[in-house]
Amino acid sequence: MLRSASLRRAAPAVLLLPLLAGVPSATAGEPEPGSLQRQFAVAAERHRVPQSVLLAVSYLQSRWDSHGGAPSVTGGYGPMHLTDAVTALASAPHHSDGTEDARGDGARAPRLAAEAAPPTAESLPARLRTLERAAGLTGRSAEELRTDTAANIDGGAALLAEAQRAAGLPASADPADWYGAVARYSGADDSATATAYANDVFDVIRTGGSRITDSGQVVDLPADPSVAPVTGQVDALGLRAPSRGPVECPESVACEWVPAPYEEFGDGDYGNHDKADRPVSQSVDYIVIHDTEADWKTTLKLVTDPTYVSWQYSLRSSDGHVAQHLALKDVGWHAGNWFVNAKSVGLEHEGFLTSPDSWYTEAMYRSSARLVRYLAKRFGIPLDRQHVLGHDNVPGTTASTIKGMHTDPGPYWDWAHYFRLLGRPLTPSAGPDAGVVTIRPDYTSHRPVYTGCVKAGEACAPHGSGAVRLHTAPSADAPLVKDIGLRPGGQDSTTGVNDTGARASTGQSFAVAERRGDWTAIWYLGQKAWFHDPKEEPAAVNARGLLLTPKEGLASVPVYGRAYPEASAYPAGVPVQPVSALPYRLLAGQRYVVGGRTPGEYLFAPTFDTSVHRVVRGQEEYYQIQFGHRVAFVKATDVRVSQG
Repeated sequence: MLRSASLRRAAPAVLLLPLLAGVPSATAGEPEPGSLQRQFAVAAERHRVPQSVLLAVSYLQSRWDSHGGAPSVTGGYGPMHLTDAVTALASAPHHSDGTEDARGDGARAPRLAAEAAPPTAESLPARLRTLERAAGLTGRSAEELRTDTAANIDGGAALLAEAQRAAGLPASADPADWYGAVARYSGADDSATATAYANDVFDVIRTGGSRITDSGQVVDLPADPSVAPVTGQVDALGLRAPSRGPVECPESVACEWVPAPYEEFGDGDYGNHDKADRPVSQSVDYIVIHDTEADWKTTLKLVTDPTYVSWQYSLRSSDGHVAQHLALKDVGWHAGNWFVNAKSVGLEHEGFLTSPDSWYTEAMYRSSARLVRYLAKRFGIPLDRQHVLGHDNVPGTTASTIKGMHTDPGPYWDWAHYFRLLGRPLTPSAGPDAGVVTIRPDYTSHRPVYTGCVKAGEACAPHGSGAVRLHTAPSADAPLVKDIGLRPGGQDSTTGVNDTGARASTGQSFAVAERRGDWTAIWYLGQKAWFHDPKEEPAAVNARGLLLTPKEGLASVPVYGRAYPEASAYPAGVPVQPVSALPYRLLAGQRYVVGGRTPGEYLFAPTFDTSVHRVVRGQEEYYQIQFGHRVAFVKATDVRVSQG
């Protein structure tokens, strides 16, 4: 994500339209059943747009949700994502404190950078101002287009009809004839992104589906597998070709090369990444999901600043466009933990963590999922939550860095939907008495209270969430569990949107400590932690997995935020890096899910001159575990492993 120190981000994706247990939005009224479906039908007929085209475009933008009139991360409103970014993003909240070192290596001093400036009308492209154009076409007010679903859908249909006319094409009843208009609706300024967007829309049309929206409305799109769009229409749009350069992306993703500079400046200083030779020199084991906390223009401005930091890819919310900034062999400065940086790829998604009723578009989710599937296949990375991490799952390197670690993409990122798009849905893999559970509440209906989105202590707007809250006893009135890394004084965790001290997130797996009625206890940060898990509305699924516990005779073992080699492994000229334990302990009798085994490893790269860089690999091996909200490491010699 973009903070004062750092930007806190496969084959064609298959459309997955789960029938969700939807609940009405907290900011919406009680619409008549079927009214949303009828609004699509009325707008389609009025503007002579095929209903399947209108529905599919809306699905790619919002999954047919209205979000109670609140804007998306790129300032889009309503089911058709009509954009008014000047209004929406000028007041978008930021939550950085400027303390984190994005590189996460004591061999170099941390670099801090300036906070991103809010957008202005002059800085925003036309794709972020479509609501204004829809108002001109329909005669409806901007407020009506933002808050009334029928008006919003009507505005989107008018924009599609305008795009068809601009292409010199008739208002055909055949969806196949609308490929160019759909591509134009994306707002993309390059042909590859417009094409990828249109391909996704027509994939939705071919596949069809049904979903319960956030206002409790059922929307259906019958499958039309025979539709064959006239793809050549994109050429007539006159869009630029993207700067492909040396991009490393799947063919199904629209990707351009926007390089992060590798420059030397000052007295022995350089930025904003490190040259490397991955995966020859070291394995790539992680993909780290971030949000940018800035608009697209600011994101690109910062990553191309040599005095700033870097990551491999940025993804644009409005249309799923991807910009690659670093060769995959090189190491970006994005995760705040050098061990993770050296072994990861960072994906920045345009967005704002503390805007609870904002949403990441389906276009970006799908583009991101295709990119992650490509990266996972290329590097042999398992598609699970031990290896596809949020930035908020990356551990601090030492006790002193824990408080400054980032919290994005936060509790409003829909991990369950994301893993369905990855082709790895989070389903039960064990029976009711399993020793492992994987967190998976229903995102739409699960709405825990968070605070601090706008003002400290003030409740955030109710919204779906993929995270569960953890208590010291099986009761909602019991205190939240403590995180002594975040609060060494022993204070309780809070409901703060950036407080990860008592939070378990969708896809994370934990060892079961106890079950009691509607509550399940897991081992978490060295303690028993309870979450509400009723059978009629479960917050987790039973699973299998390897578990570890301290070896016989050990009362506890230390926990680490990085897996560094033993001192004897370092060659002359490479300073020994301390193997610093975090303030937590893994206690006898407790069990934690194993995410993998890795040798101790350290990439020594503190200079612009790469000839002195070295990869130090020791004999000491570590297990990665899901220890709290963040992953952690323990020495293999300290623990024993068994099947859960």
